[in-house]
Amino acid sequence: MPAIDRVLVVGATGRTGRHVVAAAAARGLTPVALARDASRARKTLPPGTEIVVGDLTVPDTLTEAVRDIDAVIFVHGSDDDVRPESFERIDYGGVAGVLGALGSRRPRIVLQTTIFVTRRGHYFNDGGHALDWKRRSERLVRLSGTPYTIVRPGWLDAGQTGSHLRIEQGDTGEDGISREALGTLLVEALLDDAALGKTFEVFSGPGRATKDFTALFQGAQPDASAALDAVKDTPNLPLDAEPARVRDDLTHQHTH
Repeated sequence: MPAIDRVLVVGATGRTGRHVVAAAAARGLTPVALARDASRARKTLPPGTEIVVGDLTVPDTLTEAVRDIDAVIFVHGSDDDVRPESFERIDYGGVAGVLGALGSRRPRIVLQTTIFVTRRGHYFNDGGHALDWKRRSERLVRLSGTPYTIVRPGWLDAGQTGSHLRIEQGDTGEDGISREALGTLLVEALLDDAALGKTFEVFSGPGRATKDFTALFQGAQPDASAALDAVKDTPNLPLDAEPARVRDDLTHQHTH
């Protein structure tokens, strides 16, 4: 894999994104924070953090933001936007927009979604179908041809959180994870080839802090090549029933 230095952090000013920025800097990387408002981002992020201006809902603003980056970590979300369409515009649309702005470039990507993403009957899927749109963003990344890792964290900063991490697959579990531990894991997944091509859920708890991330990632099975969904996922989101926009986006990714 090419060397990674400049990492675009999408969602950098959020409560998890700030930990990603700190973890990336601690590993000697250059975190580049995507923000709609640079002055507001400077008040949130550590002094000296590089900031690029762009809006996930306005794809034309993303071209310059991705110009010199080597990798992308997505930790964005529409949690503060209560409009039902926000999940399509931000959670899914943000990933589609960044992939589109990259053109033919295929930098390494780490995408954070969530547990429950395949459990379509969960109440998180009421209204705006948040889980379906997050799952669709995963599908875009898998078909894009970019080297990727997709991470589905548990409840953030909930439960007996700690720095001892465990991963599962199949989206059947439920537990918490600390945002700080998650930020570290997302950066390590970007740097460790044992995480490539894999989708997994992650939880944290009391115990010895996880230091050997290679061993952790090696415990996960890779996704099948060019598969829409992750290994062990329940196949309950049929492609032929998907919105036309989604089918078109997937076709575009698959042909580039």
